[in-house]
Amino acid sequence: MIPKNEYHPYFEQYIQLVSKDGKTILENLRDSQKTFDTLLRSLPKEKHPFSYAEGKWTLKELIQHIIDTERIFCYRALCFARNDATSLLGFDQDVFVKYGNANQLDYFDLLDEMAILRKSTIQLYKNFSKEALLRKGIASGNEISVRALGYLFSGHQLHHFNIIKERYL
Repeated sequence: MIPKNEYHPYFEQYIQLVSKDGKTILENLRDSQKTFDTLLRSLPKEKHPFSYAEGKWTLKELIQHIIDTERIFCYRALCFARNDATSLLGFDQDVFVKYGNANQLDYFDLLDEMAILRKSTIQLYKNFSKEALLRKGIASGNEISVRALGYLFSGHQLHHFNIIKERYL
């Protein structure tokens, strides 16, 4: 269990999805990616551009959102692990989706990109020392640890996995 002083309360919803089972960050990263990839690769082609309601993201946009978020949060983790005291800005997920061009991209290319990114995230976390995992930094005006970010990747992906199962299938 990660101490609540390592992240902003907003992230509780994601971290709780993965931190209670006793798995390590690396185990969660591997397991959540495998579960996510297995489901999304099995969906019929007509679901790829699907949006469950007006103004909601398509499945392709949702995948792109997960990719973008993980890339940004990996940068944060790297900065904090290396003890960079620079306060990092937030990002507007809706602007990223709007200009991400996901609906013009190949669905399976997006899934491949997510898989490659996750392998990179796993390698990054494999190389962090125990001390580095406990370092904290400021992003979006809030303090967060490298360790909390590690669990956040899987929790965020699992959160969207659950939404996909509930609303996109």
